[in-house]
Amino acid sequence: MSKIGLSEAVIVSAVRTPIGCFQGRLSTLTATELGGIAIKGAVDRAHISPEEVQEVFIGNVCSAYLRQAPARQTAVNGGLPASTVCTTINKVCSSGLKAVTLAAQALQTRTHDVVLAGGIESMSNVPFYLRRGDTPYGGLHLVDGILHDGLTDVEHNIHMGDCGEYVANKFKIPRCEQDDHAIETYRRTIAAYEDNVFAEQIIPVTVPQRKGTPIIVAEDDEYKRFNFETFTKLQPAFQKRGTITAGNSAGLSDGGAAVLMMTSEAADRLKVKPLARVVGYADAEREPIEFPIAPADAVTKLLEKTGVSKESVSLWEINEPFSIVGIANRRILGLETSNVNVHGSAVSLGHPLGMSGTRLVAHLSHVLRCGQLGVATTCNGGGGATALMIEKI
Repeated sequence: MSKIGLSEAVIVSAVRTPIGCFQGRLSTLTATELGGIAIKGAVDRAHISPEEVQEVFIGNVCSAYLRQAPARQTAVNGGLPASTVCTTINKVCSSGLKAVTLAAQALQTRTHDVVLAGGIESMSNVPFYLRRGDTPYGGLHLVDGILHDGLTDVEHNIHMGDCGEYVANKFKIPRCEQDDHAIETYRRTIAAYEDNVFAEQIIPVTVPQRKGTPIIVAEDDEYKRFNFETFTKLQPAFQKRGTITAGNSAGLSDGGAAVLMMTSEAADRLKVKPLARVVGYADAEREPIEFPIAPADAVTKLLEKTGVSKESVSLWEINEPFSIVGIANRRILGLETSNVNVHGSAVSLGHPLGMSGTRLVAHLSHVLRCGQLGVATTCNGGGGATALMIEKI
């Protein structure tokens, strides 16, 4: 058999909605509506016909009450035609990043030549569950869908935050270090907004109101809520003597992101200038309770596969459901703080579970300089992680 070479996968547009706080300004919109806004924005930015998109990969974690086929709904809301193939991915917090790697594989293998990857989540709209069966004596028990399907480690039946506490104890990372890390993260996001860093990637969202004119949301909510005075006084969130608080961890959030990708040949055909090319990707798994440090494993695999040294990577985006994730992985990998999450992280921006991974890729696609390499990595419940490397063109 003749050996067939892989095509090059490139990113031609990368956008996201603002990230809304839990029960905040974006809470009246569903995850699929937010994702549709991102998809339309990505296609419009590339100036191509929606009919060119052959498949959509959408990451989503809490799909209850979204109705059938979230990826399909998102594609329709984004103006894509009925012929577009749609696939929903659930790899917990790595869902949005895994969507990008699956899209890259479809392009590299020439299964398609134009695809779209994205991530969506509206944690504000995740319902409570009621188990079917007879009504028991003493009342009914409602189960929080966010906690049940998004934030609980099944093997140990503990909250993701308890896994974070396990890692904090294992690596002897005190609360003060986590608080300092989070404060610096907020400062970086505040500075990024002052420098208009996010302008190219954010698609403003028009939110209808029951009365009066619609409001336009064009900025993330979380960074504006930060209070330096009360930050260190917050109580531990998961364990009585714990180190993780609501301040040094990411909040429940709403948002959508989309990355339009093509083969380099398709980009030439459609006369679209790429933002970046995909260099490589990797996944890793370890014990579920150690999921916060799985990104270090995925990154190590990625560097080995690509033959790239960590010193050659200009920017790192490590998703941070908790500050402990950024601190521990940076320590394991021996990374400098100066090029990791330079404009903030999920702690200061918010963490819509299925969307965050795509957001990291979108951000790197815009902030890297020509020829620079960037790595995005996310941990995920169950002990996993995904990592992706891109090069700015």
